[in-house]
Amino acid sequence: MITLNRPEQKNAITVEMASELRDIRAGIGWDSGITVFLITGRGPDFSIGTDPEVYQLFDQREDLIANLSLASQISSLTQPTIAVIQGDALGQGLELALACDIRMASDQSHFSMSQIIRNEIPFDGGTQRLPRLVGRTKALELILTGQQVDYREANRIGLVNRVLPTDELMPSALMLAEELSAKGPIALRYAKEAVLKGLDMTLEQGLRLEADLYFLIHTTQDRREGITAFREKRRPEFEGK
Repeated sequence: MITLNRPEQKNAITVEMASELRDIRAGIGWDSGITVFLITGRGPDFSIGTDPEVYQLFDQREDLIANLSLASQISSLTQPTIAVIQGDALGQGLELALACDIRMASDQSHFSMSQIIRNEIPFDGGTQRLPRLVGRTKALELILTGQQVDYREANRIGLVNRVLPTDELMPSALMLAEELSAKGPIALRYAKEAVLKGLDMTLEQGLRLEADLYFLIHTTQDRREGITAFREKRRPEFEGK
């Protein structure tokens, strides 16, 4: 579990947080013993976005983006990622949530891509990931107006996968993580790769990728363990090999 830990500042994102996340990504991102990542914020909010003080640290916007991006670190993880959004996810905070594979929100959550209000535009993948998720029309509306939507509207447009009462959110997220962790880690990674990479391919290329990954799974020990466990009517013990 990765936790944004600035509750007094509503988990506003800083350069230090981005640096720590890069260190985490470098240290455990390829660990075969980790099958699922949960990303959440400490306190009542997920993240209200970029800390305003950060903008004073950089004269060039290119330097700001290079030092402050979080979403690219999360999107590069090969394991499934779950955003556990217990409160507001605004601006860059929403961009971080969009980089996750599954988004679970509480019934106290609000969402906005509010950068336009400050005469900015999203810089951490929001203009690309949001329309892929909710469609071009709704994404343009949210980005151009900066309007805030609640958990009901977020669920309706497909911005989040599930909405739960606040006190049920983390237990439900942990239950989902345990459910995914019981699956073969290689199969999880290959399925994620097939879907995400396939979206940027033609149908023919995507089908070829799917077939290649399917055949690769058949060469793994986990595949043999899955078949054996099925025949023996027991729970498989996958090792990621």
